[in-house]
Amino acid sequence: MEIRPAKRLNHFETGIFASLNEVREGLEKEGRKVYNLFIGTPDFTPPQHVIDALTESAKDPVNWRYSLRESDELLEAVCSYYKDRFGVTLTPDIITAVNGSQEGMGHLGMAICNKDDVVLLPDPGYPAFEAGAYFGEADIQYYPIVKEYGFMPRLDLLPEDLLKRTRYIVLSYPSNPVGAAAPREVYEEVIRYAKKYNFIVINDNAYSDIIFDGREGFSFLSLDGAMEVGAEFFSLSKSFNVTGARISFLIGNKQIIDAMKLLRSQYDFGMFTPIQKAAIAALKGPRECVKEQCAEYQCRRDALCGGLRKLGWDIPDSDGTMFVWAPLPCGYTDSKLFCEELAKKAGVIATPGISFGPRGEGYVRFALVLPPEKLNEAVNAIKESNILK
Repeated sequence: MEIRPAKRLNHFETGIFASLNEVREGLEKEGRKVYNLFIGTPDFTPPQHVIDALTESAKDPVNWRYSLRESDELLEAVCSYYKDRFGVTLTPDIITAVNGSQEGMGHLGMAICNKDDVVLLPDPGYPAFEAGAYFGEADIQYYPIVKEYGFMPRLDLLPEDLLKRTRYIVLSYPSNPVGAAAPREVYEEVIRYAKKYNFIVINDNAYSDIIFDGREGFSFLSLDGAMEVGAEFFSLSKSFNVTGARISFLIGNKQIIDAMKLLRSQYDFGMFTPIQKAAIAALKGPRECVKEQCAEYQCRRDALCGGLRKLGWDIPDSDGTMFVWAPLPCGYTDSKLFCEELAKKAGVIATPGISFGPRGEGYVRFALVLPPEKLNEAVNAIKESNILK
């Protein structure tokens, strides 16, 4: 018997990260020195108090049962964190946990979209944004974030009939992949458009703690009118290096949160209790380590961008995130081919910009997942490969 996958899966190709991982494994089998800068998995460790909270909770057999819901203690911890960190007053009923922001974004369209509703996504943008809209049977449209406009959204350039049909827009700053940080004024303008055209704003707030050069990370929900029109995904993954634990929340407008809760009730039995305890420890614990880690990411950015600029590769500094968005060197126009050549000649693996949308062509993304001394080695490997000649 031949078993075919569902036709909806024809929309997707093998993930770029899986393909790049095969490249990495092939180079390592050849005994090559590899600098793996393609996937954003932090190489830092979680704070010890977070590890301890999880392991202590896991010792209690009762905590291995279904949790069914977020504990009152966890919801209170999120509220307290948002008040202290962002100056935002929350109530527990406008918070729901999701199994990582990627999973939450992947289900979002099913919770708040009807067939052929327009969803506006950034181009370039993180691929999971598209998956969620696709599963919601949305009419996916893109707004460009390009160098000419400082990688900021320009809704004034979109047709008015498109804005009238829009169900939700996704924003994500500091931005993966482009590394730009948006000022509050950008979000305030989008809120005005949302009110005028009656659409939802979804903010992916994954990198507010990884922001450079004195900039201040903030919550979209701290802005006037934000709670009326939208919600944001808030993740502990990058700030506290707990990516595998998948600790994220959707927070904001109660109608949006209730829709997501109803959807989740059909497939989810709640966050594992020991992970809830780890989240509480992170949210209530000291945050000096988060600030120190941000400073280290900035040192890494300086090592990579500064080092490559010395080689004549004109790469601007990222405003934030754990990524660098690099225009292709002079003489190259195809990001996939360039990344293949970069891996083959220098052992440096980066992600082709085209993986993040058509307007990503002409760029590559580096992840700042190695310490400065290793990034200096990667820069030297690129120099010795003569790929920039």
